[in-house]
Amino acid sequence: MGTGNVENWDGTVTDLGPLYPFVGSEVLMVVLCVAFWIGWHILQIRMENAKLEKDAQMLRQSGNLQKALSAERSPERM
Repeated sequence: MGTGNVENWDGTVTDLGPLYPFVGSEVLMVVLCVAFWIGWHILQIRMENAKLEKDAQMLRQSGNLQKALSAERSPERM
């Protein structure tokens, strides 16, 4: 592993130059990550809502919802 063009270690860190790539773009990366994170949550919510609506529609057809609810036991009936 190379340490760069360093002839003397007796200087300050700012004399060495950037120590990692993309110095100064941290704010942009954080903004992009937060936007991706929020977008992923929105997409996930939409996909889950679509699946739940599809399942609910299937239960509403031909009385399946009433069958499912009548098979469910509530704590007060136990």
